[in-house]
Amino acid sequence: MMEAVILGCGTSHGVPMVACDCPVCTSDDPRNHRTRCSVAILGEKSTLLVDAPPELRLQLVRERIRRVDAVLITHSHADHIMGLDDVRRFNELTGAPMPLYGQSRALQDVRRVFQYAFEPPTQESGGLPSYELREAGAQVEVGDVRAELFEVLHGKLPVLALRVGDFAYLTDVSEIGEPAWERLRGLGTLVMDATRRAPHPSHFHLEKAVEVAKALGARETYFTHLSHDYDYEATCAELPGGIDLAYDGLKVPIQP
Repeated sequence: MMEAVILGCGTSHGVPMVACDCPVCTSDDPRNHRTRCSVAILGEKSTLLVDAPPELRLQLVRERIRRVDAVLITHSHADHIMGLDDVRRFNELTGAPMPLYGQSRALQDVRRVFQYAFEPPTQESGGLPSYELREAGAQVEVGDVRAELFEVLHGKLPVLALRVGDFAYLTDVSEIGEPAWERLRGLGTLVMDATRRAPHPSHFHLEKAVEVAKALGARETYFTHLSHDYDYEATCAELPGGIDLAYDGLKVPIQP
């Protein structure tokens, strides 16, 4: 059966946050330890990685993911691309470039940030990642994993969201337009941004996220891109039925 693995569910700061001694940042509950956002879609034969945060190597090792066939970049903010160098291990294993899907602007940013990967090496030693940049259309098909792509707004920035079977993933979102809304009908599982409790100019906050989750009516909703505002156990206890916080390592089955 296909499944989604939440590799990371934290904000760009991560949790624990640097120089913070709040109860969540000092918690012993592993569900309060949040690396930056990423999800792996595991098919029977193929794996699609969505975003590559700075902790990508640690996430892949933790979840024992030994194969990635392609990477989808939702947008090019640092917490979503700065782990891309780690895909060179898969270059070594396959002997081939890693297909990297994204919007045109995101791929341009990847080429700029990882300039060294696209130019002749300056020295013989040291490994270099190899990417095959592919502009994403309405769909990405990676072996037996087929993802429908659509845009949502992250503040003023259009970013990619995706649906695979009855599973949808929307990280870094502040507005869902009508075309995207129609793609989110009849979901089994929705994973969606709820960055903090207070309103935010480019992310859903808790109250808004709950409102949207209720309107979409997925069987299960998990909030991601979570700050240290949220203690896992206490927050889940206050959320409506069918809505919970995600946590690093959460596994969600996907139905066709």
